Amino acid sequence: MDQHEAEKIARQVGETLREIRKKRGMSLLQLAEATDVSKLTLGNIERGEANPSLTVIWKIANGLSIPLSLLLHENADITISRKHKGNKVLSANEACTLEPMFDSVHHGSSEIHRAFLKPHSEYKPGAHQLGVTEYVTVMSGEVLIQIENDSYHLYEYDSIKFSGDREHAYINPTSSTTVLHFVMTYSK
Repeated sequence: MDQHEAEKIARQVGETLREIRKKRGMSLLQLAEATDVSKLTLGNIERGEANPSLTVIWKIANGLSIPLSLLLHENADITISRKHKGNKVLSANEACTLEPMFDSVHHGSSEIHRAFLKPHSEYKPGAHQLGVTEYVTVMSGEVLIQIENDSYHLYEYDSIKFSGDREHAYINPTSSTTVLHFVMTYSK
């Protein structure tokens, strides 16, 4: 991701976050308490001065009980999602690149992402808010998915459905990038 693209995403996330916070009548301190993200970091994000990691964006989305893609939305009537061409968010350890495929413009009940998990890496998003269901399909490669104390090994075109409000992690045990397709639904 080039600098211009990173700045665009940072501004977009910041503007959307400020709009949601103000609509809810929340102060930055209240938002910090709800999301477990520092007031300073949230202020920097709202001003577009920080490019938040995927972990921070998940914390914000979970704390506000909104789909992650709501923070990354772009307005368009028709959208084509091309690999490596849209918004991208990196996990804190840069092991996972998440690409929202079709951003939610309104507070929708589902979102779709593609993810690229680096070789021999692990991505731990943690538990999402209550009521999130994840549907994951391996598009290429393989992945170990740990859900609390259980582990599931999936291969190309295998799929899994589970409650995303449980602690979980994605592990790429191979020397090639694993490509995943996520559909996440949110109960109201």
